[in-house]
Amino acid sequence: MKKKTMNRRDFIKTSSMVGMGAAVGLSHIPYSLQSQNRQSAILGGRPSFGGFWPGWPVIGALEEQELLKVLHSGQWCRLGSKTTPRFEEEFRGMTGSGYALATSSGTTALSTMLGALDIGPGDEVILPPYTFIATYNVIVQNYALPIFVDIDIKSFQIDAAKIEAAITPHTRALMPVHIGGSPFDVDAVMKIAAKYNLPVIEDACQAHFAEWKGKSVGNFGVGGAFSFQASKNLNSGEGGAIITNNEDFYKKCYSFHHQGQGSDSASLVPGSGTRGSNFRLTEFQAGILLAQMTRIPEQIKKRFENAQYLTEMLSEIPGITPAKLYEGVTRSAYHLYMFRYDKQQFAGMDRSKFIGALNAEGVPCSPGYVSLIKDAYVRNLAQNKHYLKIYGEKRMKLWLDQLSCPANDRLCGEEAVWLTQTMLLGSKSDMEMIAKGIRKISREAKAISKL
Repeated sequence: MKKKTMNRRDFIKTSSMVGMGAAVGLSHIPYSLQSQNRQSAILGGRPSFGGFWPGWPVIGALEEQELLKVLHSGQWCRLGSKTTPRFEEEFRGMTGSGYALATSSGTTALSTMLGALDIGPGDEVILPPYTFIATYNVIVQNYALPIFVDIDIKSFQIDAAKIEAAITPHTRALMPVHIGGSPFDVDAVMKIAAKYNLPVIEDACQAHFAEWKGKSVGNFGVGGAFSFQASKNLNSGEGGAIITNNEDFYKKCYSFHHQGQGSDSASLVPGSGTRGSNFRLTEFQAGILLAQMTRIPEQIKKRFENAQYLTEMLSEIPGITPAKLYEGVTRSAYHLYMFRYDKQQFAGMDRSKFIGALNAEGVPCSPGYVSLIKDAYVRNLAQNKHYLKIYGEKRMKLWLDQLSCPANDRLCGEEAVWLTQTMLLGSKSDMEMIAKGIRKISREAKAISKL
């Protein structure tokens, strides 16, 4: 007998009927069964999702073939080799950029671009506080001053309307982040950058092949950085890349990431400029990436379609608000599926209990980032001996006093909930089970909050 498929409307209707109890005729069902159907897992009921979420990474024969090809070639370093240039050409084509440069990580992609711009002591770089610590680290590694601009809590992205007020005569670059794989407000950021003649470094480490008005992110600023760390949508364990449409900038980046040398070989003679490092990708990583990229188009499509379907369902649950996509977003990479949780709509249940209850439903989730500007790792910069020497005690005290991002603090401390990109590679039915789990928690929030 063919199994009947339930569409979204029927799914929502059925879920609502279960929550309404006797009003939908549950008086005809034995009480013990009513309790089992209605009870959330954390209260002893059956989890909404009892299967297995897709594993990561996805591996096949192609990865093995590419690795063996590199192994037997005897060329394991990119210099004078073929595999990394092959990957760069593929990545350049898929992002629609003029140039692509592979690096050892997303962090070193950002470091390389800051180096190419000669960012250093006395310079200020603007960034959002809602990001992975690497965005901050690459700035302070250059002894520049990180200037945090608060977020738009609806989108989880940097609030472009607040950037201009943070610009000073010492501002040397803007480094906004396409957090979670969704583009920030590109038009608004680029308009401000043009007004003040500031370069924009796009931290697109989570946003592989996301698009703004049909154009891949990373193509709008002077350059964009991508990460291929193990959790990322394109994965080689570690690794990164820069894309740019500026030939001169590309050459500077290549030189910086290769000890100041511009040629595709090692030299005993120092290169150009005054600074550089070794941030090269290995041939083995490039081989894995070439194999992984063959699956990217299908994975992009599936994540995006599942995320849209999930957003439709979650938007109808009081207290759950999926992260907003700006009007210019034509595609999110959905490295993370992010939504905001309002405890007032869940009988005052705090977020940690909600997350615990949703995990019990078989739906793995987390609160995401802590507030960087409240963490000692960032705040202790005000007492760093090198920064005190460069900027002085008065400037560093002022910097510390200006670390105020209330929207970010609220998001990190109370509201943000994350689902990972691998979950979005599941089935449409899996998305329905996520919504079902949240609906169960919503119905029994009062009882759960007393645990």
